[in-house]
Amino acid sequence: MRKIMKALGLAEYGGDEMLIALLACGSAAYALALVHPALAVIPLIPLGIVVWFFRDPERSGTDDPEIMLSPADGRVSDIEEVDEPNFIRGKAKRIGIFLSPFNVHVNRTPCEGTVRHITYKAGEFLPAYNPEAPTRNECVSLGLELEGGLRVMVRQVTGILARRIICQTDYGAQLKRGQRYGMIKFGSRTELYVPIEQFAECLVKIGDNVVGGTTPLCKVNLTVPKAPHDQPEQMVFSGEAMLSGDVALAEKRLSAEAAAIEASDNH
Repeated sequence: MRKIMKALGLAEYGGDEMLIALLACGSAAYALALVHPALAVIPLIPLGIVVWFFRDPERSGTDDPEIMLSPADGRVSDIEEVDEPNFIRGKAKRIGIFLSPFNVHVNRTPCEGTVRHITYKAGEFLPAYNPEAPTRNECVSLGLELEGGLRVMVRQVTGILARRIICQTDYGAQLKRGQRYGMIKFGSRTELYVPIEQFAECLVKIGDNVVGGTTPLCKVNLTVPKAPHDQPEQMVFSGEAMLSGDVALAEKRLSAEAAAIEASDNH
C-alpha cells in the first residue's frame, strides 16, 4: 500500500486511512447506486477530502547549510525565546507553525543532521492555536545534530483534531535536508527550536504562510562555538504514539540500541 500511495503522490503514512476510506466510500457508492445511479457520486466527496489531505508533493529548498527550512506547511503563529532543557539544554528561539486541515501534513527535516534525540510526551488535545498547546498537548520531539555540532529540534504537536503523530526514523539515522520523516494527522502544530547563541536571523514573521522543505525560516551561525554535550541522549516514551510503526516494537528496538551504545562506551 505504501508503494501505491507514493506512486500516486500521496503520503505513504496514510495507507491505513486511505484503505478504510476506499472501502467505506465504495460500499456507500454501491448501496446508493441501488437506489439511484446518480447518488453513487455522493461518496466521492469524502473520498476526495481524504485524498486531498494525504497529498505529498515533491519539494526542494536551498542547500545553504546556514538556512533552516520550514519543517511543515502552514502559517507562522509565534516566534519566541524559550527554555529547552531536554535536548538543546538552554535558551532557544522557537518558531511555531499552525497547520490547518487543508495544509500538507507531512513533516520534513529543516537541515541535514544525525538523529540524537526522540522523545514522546503524552498530553492533552487543545486546539493547536491555543497558547498553551506547546506545553500541554501530546507531542513528539526530534533532535538533530549537524556536522559541526549545532543542535536543532523539531517538535510535532497534536491539536483538537490531530490524534495521531507519526515520527518514522531511528536514533543515529542520517537525515537529509528536507527529508520526510513523519506527519501529524488532521490539524496540528509543528515547531522548530534553534539555540539562541547560534540563531542569526529570522527570515519569517508571524502570519507568514510557509511551505515545508522549501521556505527558509531562519539563518544560523555555524561559526559560534557550541557548548559541549556531555550527557548521553535517551529515547523517552510516556504514552502511546506511532514511532516507526508499532510503538511496542519501537520501544524494544530503541532499548536495544541504547544498550548497545552503552556497551560500546564501556569498551
